Amino acid sequence: MKTVRTLLSLSLCSALAACGGSSSGGDSSTSGGTGTGGGGGDSFATCSVADQNQRFFNYMQDDYFWNESLPQSIDPEAYDDVYELLEALRAPEDRYSYILTEEEYDALFVSAEYAGFGFSQQQIGADRIKLRFVYQDSPAWDAGMRRADEIIAIDDVPVSQLLANGQYNDALGPAEPGVSRSITWRTPEGNQQTASLTKEDVATNTVMGETIWQIEGQSVGYFTLDTFINRTGNDLNQVFNQFDNSNIDRLVIDLRYNGGGLIRYANQLATQTAGTQVQGKTFIEYRFNENNSAQNETVAFSLVDGVRQLDLDNVIVLTTGASCSSSELVINSLRPHVDVTTIGETSCGKPVGQQPQQLCDKVTFAINFETVNSEGNGQYYDGLTPDCSVDDAIVADWGEFADPLTGAARDYIINGQCPVSTAAMERDGNRSYKNAPIFTMKDKRATLQ
Repeated sequence: MKTVRTLLSLSLCSALAACGGSSSGGDSSTSGGTGTGGGGGDSFATCSVADQNQRFFNYMQDDYFWNESLPQSIDPEAYDDVYELLEALRAPEDRYSYILTEEEYDALFVSAEYAGFGFSQQQIGADRIKLRFVYQDSPAWDAGMRRADEIIAIDDVPVSQLLANGQYNDALGPAEPGVSRSITWRTPEGNQQTASLTKEDVATNTVMGETIWQIEGQSVGYFTLDTFINRTGNDLNQVFNQFDNSNIDRLVIDLRYNGGGLIRYANQLATQTAGTQVQGKTFIEYRFNENNSAQNETVAFSLVDGVRQLDLDNVIVLTTGASCSSSELVINSLRPHVDVTTIGETSCGKPVGQQPQQLCDKVTFAINFETVNSEGNGQYYDGLTPDCSVDDAIVADWGEFADPLTGAARDYIINGQCPVSTAAMERDGNRSYKNAPIFTMKDKRATLQ
């Protein structure tokens, strides 16, 4: 049954076997036979490396969007694991396919929890660590840590020393509840604080920094959306309920680090934003490979789990090279119907998506389809170029005008034109995403503590 689709992350079905499509290799929960070796007639034990390799190859031949680029057969024993096989099969255009273990899948998307202090971090240059965001009600949040704070010591050892010696990650301790560390940090205003933090299971809220600005007599709603996962529908409802009750005139959606996720919640976000401007119109069209063209489908804008809508005819979206997939889909799908202004950096460039397929103790995410909007526009592999180019820098908390992207959005609302970038005040050495592998959920997890 191919009804659950993602652009970057995973579908969140209670049973993995029900997610994604069938493959000629079968699914480990339903297939009791053995895989067949590439051309040699050999049989392999179920879920052995060779069996996984052969079944994955069979699946790719049937469902991979670029299946015409694949060889006719492989030697399944020639690859150390299915990860190596994926790299060997990857089409030149494919920066997007990936594989997770079931454990990674469950931690990141099904339970949406992980054991940690509750913050995402980014290394700045050779000797600094700043916080990209802090999850609400986590140990870090309760201690007062916020976005743009800089960690300067762990158990009284300077971060610069830990980074120089390659000991920083070890100093934070294992990802286990009960692990405690004394952490010293400095706020953007220069205030230094120290607290003892103990790791616990952290729930990953997807909406952050929601606020309402009063600008030039207008009520302007702002929020950051971190990802599109199973809880996003409820998180969006909470913030749109708040905005609807406050009679919002304008909306700024911060998707700068949103790597994508469930398409249905991209649809919900777009529909709750534009409401009557888009309802009954085409949200996206799915296009599969020639084998599966019968699955091509046009999907209308829908509230999905949404309740309140704003009926806006314009929206501002903040982007960087980490804005990917479903984030780009919100922009591309709205543009034929309302005025969308993007501010920040060029997005990652992922106009394709995947349906998850279970393979023994893994979940594979090979690209299965592309998407286009109601005007047939897609294939933005070079990313979506911002209307106002502004460099990202981690210098202030969400929604504060000292942040270069947020400040640029305010200036645009006031003046109706792109401001001069203010990001040069601090070059954070942010990662360059151009022509790099797409920011995956495994990458995201590596930033979490």
